[in-house]
Amino acid sequence: MTPLAHHRHRRPILRAPTTRPLYSSVDHGHPIALPADVLLRGSRDGWGSLADRFQSLNRAALDTLDVQLRLDSNLTGSRLQVIPGGRAGAVPLRSPITGEVAAGLLIKPRFGWSGVGQILQETGWHAAPDVLEMPVVPGSTSEVPPWVLAGPVLSRLADLLRDLKRGYEFVDDIRAQPKGTIRWAEYASRHVPRGDLHHVPCRYPDLGIDPEIVRAVRWTLERLHGELARIGGRDRIATTLVQLAVHLMEKVKHVRSERPRPETLHQILATNPYLADAIRRGLQAIGWIVEERGLGGTDTSDGLAWSLPLEVLWEQYVESRYRSESRMTGATIRVGRLGETTFPIRWRQSFQRSLSQLVPDLVLQRGRDIHVVDAKYKAHFTGLDERGWREFQDDERSAHRSDVHQVLAYAGLFDAEHVTATLVYPLRRETYLALTERGQDRSIATLYHGNREVSLELRGLPFGSVV
Repeated sequence: MTPLAHHRHRRPILRAPTTRPLYSSVDHGHPIALPADVLLRGSRDGWGSLADRFQSLNRAALDTLDVQLRLDSNLTGSRLQVIPGGRAGAVPLRSPITGEVAAGLLIKPRFGWSGVGQILQETGWHAAPDVLEMPVVPGSTSEVPPWVLAGPVLSRLADLLRDLKRGYEFVDDIRAQPKGTIRWAEYASRHVPRGDLHHVPCRYPDLGIDPEIVRAVRWTLERLHGELARIGGRDRIATTLVQLAVHLMEKVKHVRSERPRPETLHQILATNPYLADAIRRGLQAIGWIVEERGLGGTDTSDGLAWSLPLEVLWEQYVESRYRSESRMTGATIRVGRLGETTFPIRWRQSFQRSLSQLVPDLVLQRGRDIHVVDAKYKAHFTGLDERGWREFQDDERSAHRSDVHQVLAYAGLFDAEHVTATLVYPLRRETYLALTERGQDRSIATLYHGNREVSLELRGLPFGSVV
């Protein structure tokens, strides 16, 4: 009997009452006031000491979205506010009175959903939203485009189909970390004498193609295709994902579609510790769709909790742009996230190790010219153009100055006669097009030190495709 044949009784899906509110803002946006009469229902004392309990209950959710709490008190009472950070996402909020989910918090991307979708599409969904192991978020489904969940699900299903093998089988493999049963005789006779102590021969079971798993994949793809097709004409990202779903359905067209049971998916994940990571992640994604959590157009208004670090998304987008440009110029490129631009800092006293290394995002080299690039998900460049330096707030000016100092420190790491140090900031599409037309999408200054010349460049790129 296959794993999906077990447990014929479906676990009931618990849905939150629709009366629970959803509070929203944009990343780095205006604070959100949390009403005491909603989250403290039944209490007459206002936030007061309950603010600490609220923070304790919701710490994991708040940290995941990079938001801060601020409690303001005056003669009329106290007010608790959420200060958005640099992440988009949705999380549930628990009441400090009951401990139950009483509301939802949604942080939208300030450059709009379209820009996020286009960047995710251009970067291959490598920085896709991270789905969180938290209760569902009240009221979030109608506020979030379907592809926020559908994109990661399709990506996981594509990886699952690539990893599946035919039937259950035992795999013999050489691993740096032991898995399953270690083949001690081979390890002692072949690897130890060579000094290859980190080459451990192992034998472990691996899950191959289970026909019912493939039927579950097809059912999930059909469900996603149907939901995305309904809005495809109005949403270019949804249209692209529809095409991906059709492509994946071609790979499983030889099996019939069958909706899996949630209990069975949970059992497979719980009882098969040697599942390949791609298969485990794929089955989890199937479970999200089976339980109808968070896909736009479903009967429930509650969606999955998720988080997306927009700074990471922006860095990957800038990397993709410079990779494309380097192919045209012939420059070589090194990438910080891959550990290719790390410069260790060796402190003489161990207690002074406030910073252990410098890691520029990108380093491009063409001949003797060095180009250092650091992507910054901030609005400084937009502010410089639209309001001017004089109207910068003190904290904005200080943050911008810190960015400049940082990229110039990176430039000082290289022994070259000429180094270009670039800070890349996000712009709205309309602003980028207007600046490009006037030739003002870049601002360049030159610094001289001895025989060295450093060009400091501030560059704006659109958050998302300009097409």
